[in-house]
Amino acid sequence: MDERKPSRREREKERQRGEMLTAALELFSKRGYHGVSMQEIAKKAEFAIGTIYKFFKGKEHLYTTLMSDVAVKYHAVLKEVLSTDEDTVAVLGEYVRTKAGIFADNASALRLHVGWGRGASFDIRAGLDEEIGRLYDEVLEALALVMETGVQKKVLKALDPHYMAVALDGLTNAFLFCWLKDSERHPYQANAAMVMELFLRGSLVR
Repeated sequence: MDERKPSRREREKERQRGEMLTAALELFSKRGYHGVSMQEIAKKAEFAIGTIYKFFKGKEHLYTTLMSDVAVKYHAVLKEVLSTDEDTVAVLGEYVRTKAGIFADNASALRLHVGWGRGASFDIRAGLDEEIGRLYDEVLEALALVMETGVQKKVLKALDPHYMAVALDGLTNAFLFCWLKDSERHPYQANAAMVMELFLRGSLVR
């Protein structure tokens, strides 16, 4: 059964919400979370301040929504990559490359998330990390299943699939955070092959 198509009013509300989040991200990226007010976000998005508050309870709610939206898209794409039926090494290589593309497309939001926290509400921060943590765990489980399949097919060594997933995820994160810090000095795409080589050297059955 086909899902119900959103009405014109619903599409308009979603468009407005997206414009508000885009404006907030641009301002947050330039001046930091604490350097931006809701009034400035409303002005940037070209909406009345009252309209902004119809969508978001306040700046913290807007921020957590922004980060959660990015996380949902990020993890949905990675889970799709990890659910394919290609051979293990091909799936892992696609995971490494896809993660790079997602980071590049959402660099501003990721830099904001990594750098934000000083003086922020602990409860809001904890709630945000809990949501992102749940999504992260789902992807890590999907990655572990790929590792387990590789072990069963004798493509990968008989090591713990979960820890192999943690190892590859940690490698990609380390290289990606170097890229976030200085993209010209540490181009991730150029180093993607090194990530795979470092991982496979210790885990591939030769």
